[in-house]
Amino acid sequence: MDSHTNAAGGMGPGLRTGPKPRGRGEAVSRTRKKRGIVHELVTNRILFLMLLPTLIFFFINSYIPMVGVYYAFTRFDFGTGLFDAPFVGLENFKFLWTSGVLAKLTLNTLGYNLAFIVLGNGLAILSAVLLSEVKGRWFKKAAQSILFLPYFISFVILSVIVYNVFNYESGFLNTMLKGFGLDPVDVYNTPWMWVPLIILFYLWKNLGYSMVIYLAAITGIPEDYYEAAKIDGANIFQRIWHITIPMLKTTFIILLLFSIGSIMKGQFDLFYQLVGNNGVLYNATDILDTYVYRSLKVTFDVGMATAAGLYQSLFGFILILSVNAVIRRINDEYALF
Repeated sequence: MDSHTNAAGGMGPGLRTGPKPRGRGEAVSRTRKKRGIVHELVTNRILFLMLLPTLIFFFINSYIPMVGVYYAFTRFDFGTGLFDAPFVGLENFKFLWTSGVLAKLTLNTLGYNLAFIVLGNGLAILSAVLLSEVKGRWFKKAAQSILFLPYFISFVILSVIVYNVFNYESGFLNTMLKGFGLDPVDVYNTPWMWVPLIILFYLWKNLGYSMVIYLAAITGIPEDYYEAAKIDGANIFQRIWHITIPMLKTTFIILLLFSIGSIMKGQFDLFYQLVGNNGVLYNATDILDTYVYRSLKVTFDVGMATAAGLYQSLFGFILILSVNAVIRRINDEYALF
């Protein structure tokens, strides 16, 4: 019998019956695991140094102030030290809920922001689609500039414009009504009027910015799609409905998730500059941001303001997680994470 056959149990001299050697990829993977984060920091030190200013910014402005969450569970008194205020547990939250303030603020904040999101995106898509179909280059550029210009107007200037239009004594609206022999309208003492007015001024100011984003997305759609649709006999409305609108889906979902992420923040500058401290309008215009600011500036109730702010952050955090989970279940490609 051949000696090679005996040594290998009947197999040839070049074959082995022992365990297979580990692959090179597995060895590299184990080496990387052993190196850990220190090796990553050393290897990519330039990239981490570029990231360092951003990390420091958020650490100072976002993480260190989180210590103040403690005041939501205290009855803060300016006469005591920062951490000497008596601990009251959930008493601040209980008062906000039982008094109905929290429910009113939540409904107002969500209601206004939903209107901003739905109407804002709808009008922005409509404006972008219409402008994309305009052939006149000069008219298209002029329209973009006119629609985008209000975005650069500050809310302070906007409040001056609004006051001069709706002022009861000498505003443009009442002056014109008196000229036609009609009774003047006391807008600043009529809460329900401010619901459409605030939505209108928000859309007027932000429409151009959102439109430019959608217009850029439309510009990126390949022209071959439209040419093929024309050959098949599709008219302009069919091309918009079956090509342009579906191709804007990704942009819309991303902007929607970003908007929902800040849906509980409201538009503090807009509401405060237009309404100010007019208590008559609070039922229709008060949102969480203005309530927190007023609690700190007017009533000096730090505990109540912190409780409302903490509720606002937690509610928004849960909302964005929920919406992102729903979108991920429908189509994982459109989810943020």
